Amino acid sequence: MLAQLWGGKQKKVLGLDIGASAVRLVEMSRNGAGYRLDRFAVEKMPLNAMSENEIKDVNAVAAAVRRAYLRSGSKLQDSAVAVSSSQIISKNITMPAGFSESELEEQIKVEAGQYIPYSTDEVNMDFIVEESATEDSDTLQIQLVASRSENVDARIAVLEQAGLRPKIVDVEMFALENAFPLACSRIGHAAQVNTVALINVGDVTTTLVVVRDGKGIYNRDQMFGDVQLTEAIQNHYGLTFEQADEARQTNKLPEDFEQEVLPGFCRAVAQQCSRLLQLFFSASGVSHVDHVVLSGECAKLPGIADRVAEVCGITVSIANPFTTLSMGSGVAAADFEKEAPALMVACGLALRSFDQ
Repeated sequence: MLAQLWGGKQKKVLGLDIGASAVRLVEMSRNGAGYRLDRFAVEKMPLNAMSENEIKDVNAVAAAVRRAYLRSGSKLQDSAVAVSSSQIISKNITMPAGFSESELEEQIKVEAGQYIPYSTDEVNMDFIVEESATEDSDTLQIQLVASRSENVDARIAVLEQAGLRPKIVDVEMFALENAFPLACSRIGHAAQVNTVALINVGDVTTTLVVVRDGKGIYNRDQMFGDVQLTEAIQNHYGLTFEQADEARQTNKLPEDFEQEVLPGFCRAVAQQCSRLLQLFFSASGVSHVDHVVLSGECAKLPGIADRVAEVCGITVSIANPFTTLSMGSGVAAADFEKEAPALMVACGLALRSFDQ
């Protein structure tokens, strides 16, 4: 039997984005035809608890998750987390139509060995059957996703140790795509906007998701993220990484930070965004996107949207996945507005509560 990454139909779940610099938690519920943001919390991740996207200290990460959970005031224990996009193998494969669900699962497990450079005993796998080109097609288009079991097991261990119940293990880029309709609903209604690029500059990874007419058509990530800003502060001012991180967390940066360090980092972010877009153009044959939406921790930096727009030559806005949501009584509006651009992954995970 395939060990699932995504999980099946679920009841309401917490969305928990476990990142190298912070744990971000979101709880949502239905509100008529829309959604309501009920709870959210952000808790700093202890230094060295994670290395890039890998959990190195389960105890420390679990403690951070527990603190975020208690701070949020949530009573919900069922949870969804995500492995990093850099920790998965994703392949599109073609299979004959006509299999029952159990037969298809067994056949994909047999076929997976051709595409995954590990023993099937060492990975967790799941798949999605894409829509057939025609109703009478004799083939199925399958998206197969696999991750080393150690990546999945570490996140499950963290949740269990934090007193939560793991229900879904997703993939960060899929969670971003899931949150895309909320973050980009107003843009999508604008005239002449058909193809939108969401670029999430996370703690250590920058992810591009391109959506055309409401459907994801491309995704890719590269190793670059908010941690590079801490390193730039460290190097410029002769600090240790811990001192630079503390200065950022307590907002006690040197007076010349915004003149001496921030512009160079914003240029680097813009160049990374431009590089990802060029890779998309080369791979897809598409020559342009109509709009860029920037999210992630770095999207909170002053002036970042203007700098990315200048380098990429495309209009840019900052993502807020909750502009169309109502707010629950447990949400502090001021704190929420500050953190909203960095909550895209957590939001996309929380939306798994409403999968049909």
